[in-house]
Amino acid sequence: MKIVVLAGGLSPERNVSLSTGTMVTEALRALGHRAGLIDLYFGLETGGADEAFFDAPVSEAYKKISREAPDLDQVRRGRKGDSPSMFGPGVLELCRMADMVFLALHGTCGEDGRVQAAFDLMGIPYTGAGYLGSAIAMDKDLTKRMVADVVSTPGWKTVTYTAADIDRLVETARLPLVVKPVASGSSIGVSIAYTAEELRRSLTEGLALGGRTVLEEYIRGREIQVGILEDKALPSIEIIPKQGFYDYANKYQPGAALEVCPAEITPEEEARVRAAALRVYETLGLSVYSRADFILTEDGEPWFLEINTLPGMTPTSLLPQEAAAAGIDY
Repeated sequence: MKIVVLAGGLSPERNVSLSTGTMVTEALRALGHRAGLIDLYFGLETGGADEAFFDAPVSEAYKKISREAPDLDQVRRGRKGDSPSMFGPGVLELCRMADMVFLALHGTCGEDGRVQAAFDLMGIPYTGAGYLGSAIAMDKDLTKRMVADVVSTPGWKTVTYTAADIDRLVETARLPLVVKPVASGSSIGVSIAYTAEELRRSLTEGLALGGRTVLEEYIRGREIQVGILEDKALPSIEIIPKQGFYDYANKYQPGAALEVCPAEITPEEEARVRAAALRVYETLGLSVYSRADFILTEDGEPWFLEINTLPGMTPTSLLPQEAAAAGIDY
C-alpha cells in the first residue's frame, strides 16, 4: 500500500507527533509498504506532490523529543507564505494519492476531529476514530459529562477566565486541585496545585493556553493506563515518575519514569480498570484504538481522568508497551 503518515501540525504536541510519525513510517516500510512522512503544517515546501515522496528518507532526529514543548509562534514564522490553512503545500494532494493516511497527529491540530471531518468529506481513508468521537474526547469537560454515569471520575469544574478572575478562583477553590487545559494532551499545561500560590501560578500560565481550564478534584492513588485495540482492552500499565507527576518531561524523556506492564495490581483491579476503559471508549463512540488514563485508589476503585484517541507511538510511549505485553510487536 501507499501510505501517507501525517504528523507535526500546529500543536503544542507537534514534536511528540513527529516522533510517533517517524517510528510508524519505519515500521510500515519494514512491513513492505511504501510509506512517507509529511508535516501537516509545513507540507512540501520544496516541490509538488509526486511518487518519489513515498520513498523519501526520514530523519532519525525526529525521534528525540525535547524537554520543552515547541514555541508555536516560532513554528508559524518558519512557514513560507501567509496561507491561513492548517494544511501545508501538497499535503492534500499527497493524501489523495495514497491508499490510506496514518494519522500520527496529536493534540488540537489533528486529534480533535477537524482533520477527520475534512477527510470524510473528501473521501480520504484514515486511521483512528471518526470526527465526532475525536472531537468529544479532546474536550475534557465534554468527556467527563458524557461518562460520569458509567465510570467514577473526579469532581470538576470547567472555567473560562481572564487575569481579572484569578483572585476569585483562588479564593473559592478547595485545594488540592489538578489544573488542566480543557483541550490539550501530553500533560502540557497540567499541574497539581496544593497551595493558593501554586493555583495562582497555574491559572496564570493557563492563560497562554486559552484560559479555558478544568479544575479537577485531586485523587491520590496509582497512575494506571489502559490501551484499547480493536475494541479489546490491553494489559494495563502503571506509571511511576521518579520525580513529581507524569508531566510532559517525565512522559518523553527516557528513564524519567518507571513503567510497569502489566501493572502489578490484583486480577480484580485489572478487570475493573479494563472494563472502565471499555465503557468510556464505547460511550464516546470511539473506534480502532485509544488509551485511557486512571487513578487507582487504595480501595481498588479506578477513577477515570481522560482518554486519548491517537495515543503516542514514540520510543517511550505506553500503548506499544501494552501491545507488546499482549504479544503484539511494534
